[in-house]
Amino acid sequence: MQRRLREVRDWAKRKIDSRQEPPWAWYQYMKLVETCDAILAGKGAVTQQTESSPQLEQHQENVIQLAGSTPRQGAARRRPVADPVQLPM
Repeated sequence: MQRRLREVRDWAKRKIDSRQEPPWAWYQYMKLVETCDAILAGKGAVTQQTESSPQLEQHQENVIQLAGSTPRQGAARRRPVADPVQLPM
């Protein structure tokens, strides 16, 4: 994924550097380059954090919850769909 993002970023950068694109296209290529940079930077930060986090495995074990089990503390309860909604008159 990172390799593909770099390829897209480099392609957009070449389009910008060619100076043959109309202003509207130049702006879109600039946004694409900035977006790829942001994703790559964010992905790097998340990868570094998760690799060094000893709590990652513990957190991943707690993500899946069986149906019918008690909800997490502070989790919002959903109202059954069959309940009619009463509107003010």
